This record gives sequence, C-alpha cells and structure tokens, in this order.
Amino acid sequence: MVEGAHQSGANSGAAVDTDLVRSAMRGDERAFTEIVNSVADRFLGVAHRILRDAALAEDAVQQALLSAWRDLPDLRDPAKFDGWAYRLLIHACYMEARKRKRWHPATIVRSIAEPTAPDLIVGIVERERLERGFERLSVEHRAVLILTYYIDLPSEQVAEALDIPVGTVYSRLHRAQQALRGALEADGRLPHPPEPAQAIE
Repeated sequence: MVEGAHQSGANSGAAVDTDLVRSAMRGDERAFTEIVNSVADRFLGVAHRILRDAALAEDAVQQALLSAWRDLPDLRDPAKFDGWAYRLLIHACYMEARKRKRWHPATIVRSIAEPTAPDLIVGIVERERLERGFERLSVEHRAVLILTYYIDLPSEQVAEALDIPVGTVYSRLHRAQQALRGALEADGRLPHPPEPAQAIE
C-alpha cells in the first residue's frame, strides 16, 4: 500500500468533493468512507516521506483520519476540508515523530528529486545520497519540503496545513533547503558544490 502511494504521487489527487464533506459533517459514515478512500493513499505518501517509516506513517494517517471524523462537525467551510485535513495529518506526523528518537529510513526519496524541486537537488542522480541528506532534516523541514514539492501546494495552503503564517513558510522552506544542502555537502560525495537554489517567488 505504501509503495503504491509513493509510485502514484500524492499531487495527482483531486480535492475532496464538498458535497461529500457536507454529508460527512452531518454524520454520514458512508460519505466519510468515500472521503477516506479518496485521500488515504495521498496521506500515506505524505506521512511516509515525512516520517521515513511505514508503520509510523500508517499510525499517523489513522490518527489523522480519526481526528477528522471526530472534529468534522466543527469544520466551518467544507471547501477548506483539504487544508484542514492536511493540518491534522501534519500534527499526527509530528506526534509520531516524537515517539521515535532515531530515524529508520525505509525508502528512497522519489518526488523530491523531480524537476519541480529547486536547482539544489535537480541534477543529483544518486537517490541514496539524497535519502541520507533528507534523513538528517528535522521533521518540520521535511514537512515543508514535502507539502511544497511533493504535494505541490501553494504557499497559502502550506501555511494552513502547518498552521503558520505564509511568511514563515518562505523562511522555513529556505532554511530547509539550506539544511538539505549542508547535509548533502557533509556527506562528502558531491563532485562539486550545488548551484544556489532558485529564489522563492
């Protein structure tokens, strides 16, 4: 299940239908099941990339979906379900990360190495090297990179998901890029220093 989610890519998922959200908000379990089916692979892909552990990712997704079902009646705008649900997922990932003092990377980063990422990591063909660098990042830095480059969310939605101001998204993303650069350089295997990352619009 995790590998399938990774291969399909989380950014391929469409927004959840607002009619389904409205029905689920009224307690319709069948509607909520449809919502779960539409977001589960996406959420699992995000959680796995942040936590680097399949079991922790599954626990985080389960917790996020349970929280969504419990708190859904309090959601004010059904159209904002996606950002709201991502915020629950990121929070669940943070909680799971605190349970694990040491990271155990399970898979190779895929989407972060795609051409949509900054020049810092575009050209790096050895994904295991990128994996080692990504492993050294904090969970907060992983989250902002995943939401920006894997999910391809606009900065406003990243801010909503992380529950931080948009300006903080830009600064955290910049620090995450710098941290990844430093981790890759510390690896000692880069043939030459990477080009500076593209400016964030």
